[in-house]
Amino acid sequence: MKIGNPLDKSVGGVSPRTEGATSTGTSGKTSSVSGNASESAKVTLSTVASGLMSVEGEFDAEKVSSVKQAIDNGTYKVNPEVIADKLISNAKDLLQVRQG
Repeated sequence: MKIGNPLDKSVGGVSPRTEGATSTGTSGKTSSVSGNASESAKVTLSTVASGLMSVEGEFDAEKVSSVKQAIDNGTYKVNPEVIADKLISNAKDLLQVRQG
């Protein structure tokens, strides 16, 4: 399976978009698609978002595999109390960060 930009492929007789092409949205207005981004199109990340991007998480392939197998077998059990406790804990952490 080859992964690529889905806009580069023709799907159902629809031609792919090309640079400089125009498109008509649901509002009937025509907009230009170009490769050059204007100043208003630039995105900046907050310090929190930047920090999240730099965090290297651990990936436990064995755990993912065992959960996938349990789901496939129909033996995976959801513990709503644990989920609720973690949601509350995360909410408290977020509130402390905003207040601190």
